[in-house]
Amino acid sequence: MLDFAKLGADFSTLIHTQSLDNPFLIHKNTQLYTELDLSLTDEQLVKISTGEQKFENTPPIASIYAGHQFGYFNPQLGDGRSCLIGQVNLQELSLKGAGITPYSRQGDGRAVLRSSIREYLCSAAMQGLNIATTKALTLVGSSTEVYRENLEMGAIVMRVAPSHIRFGHFELFASRGQTAQVKKLADFVIGHHFSELSGPHKYVDLLMEVVKRTAVMIASWQAQGFAHGVMNTDNMSILGLTIDYGPFGFLESYDPQFICNHSDHEGRYSFDQQPGIGLWNLTRLAEALSSLIDAKQAKTILQAYEPQLIKTYSSLMRQKFGLTQQHEGDHQLINQFLELLRKHKKDYTNALRGLADLEQLSTDAHFSSWLSLYDQRLTEEKSSQRVALMNSINPRFILRNYLAEEAIREAEDQKRYDKITTLFDLLSNPFEEYSGFDDYTQEAPDWAQGLSVSCSS
Repeated sequence: MLDFAKLGADFSTLIHTQSLDNPFLIHKNTQLYTELDLSLTDEQLVKISTGEQKFENTPPIASIYAGHQFGYFNPQLGDGRSCLIGQVNLQELSLKGAGITPYSRQGDGRAVLRSSIREYLCSAAMQGLNIATTKALTLVGSSTEVYRENLEMGAIVMRVAPSHIRFGHFELFASRGQTAQVKKLADFVIGHHFSELSGPHKYVDLLMEVVKRTAVMIASWQAQGFAHGVMNTDNMSILGLTIDYGPFGFLESYDPQFICNHSDHEGRYSFDQQPGIGLWNLTRLAEALSSLIDAKQAKTILQAYEPQLIKTYSSLMRQKFGLTQQHEGDHQLINQFLELLRKHKKDYTNALRGLADLEQLSTDAHFSSWLSLYDQRLTEEKSSQRVALMNSINPRFILRNYLAEEAIREAEDQKRYDKITTLFDLLSNPFEEYSGFDDYTQEAPDWAQGLSVSCSS
């Protein structure tokens, strides 16, 4: 039985998964498979990955939660197309796209191939970038037809994480005045994931831990140019993991106001708004925990968010610029470089990766004045490890939207999946050189300039 299911019927509902027609394994994360110490044939894995066969006879469940969506509170949400099917080695297994649950809200509980490919690949990309994330074990395709704007093929991703609990789980019970359930859930999270917390201040310490983990996660997003797209509180992990890959996007041409979700008309979740939204969401979590933590304590804890975010972001950015020591003018130096990227529409990832090769960068007249300042700053470092440091944190490969689109079109139109495998391998080790794969580092071609991504799944 799942540990989360032991919380009782207030927290989740037993469900029956709905398998896919003619399912087949598109890709398996072999490293994660080994880490989980699984011993299944691919046939068994496909059956478990589609819900046709239970994992160790565990009854699947869907959990209930609420959430603030684009700033407005929705009093009841829940796992509308995902479910927990088991746990192994302290990790929960979850299927996304295995059919209707009590929380599907007129939806079909399915996921389509294109969004499943994107989620599967981005989970690998984030793990490769050392950003806290839920992971993906399998990607399964099928002949099941799913209707969105058009008929598409159904697919399922098996996700893996220590917990899939969200801020919204706490918001649900707090909004209903069910303080006993809030406490029960908090005790569960502490007991299973923060066992070092104990004593009369354990709830205060829990919130502080969530605040710090969330700050580190979002600072990592900002440093590596990742935009989540839908930072609703029901998409925020209590463990500070990146969760729910919908209309995400990586910065290409540097634009701090980048909006990756074409449904986000007001830019609430634009790239430069993510740090502030993180604090806004944490404030909603603190309110949901108000029966356990008084307002004055909560306010003090929330004040730790910005310093933690700035500390993490500044450290990551100094590393990206090959700086091992902290100097007063570093912030200005880095921002001047970013402003040049914005002004001249330079690719964020390629520009930072290329910064390791000063001779090559010096051929670009746009950077001549800045390079003299940077060169002066480097003389104060006296480090022989600058290039190695920079190449260990500035990725060569990111999941560019057009690369994902190419993999999707090959899968949908040609039933070919080799590009998914190639991308998975490159994104899992994004700092390696890998000769012969320069095409995967190029900026978006003309046909891909207008690509847009929505919450459609």
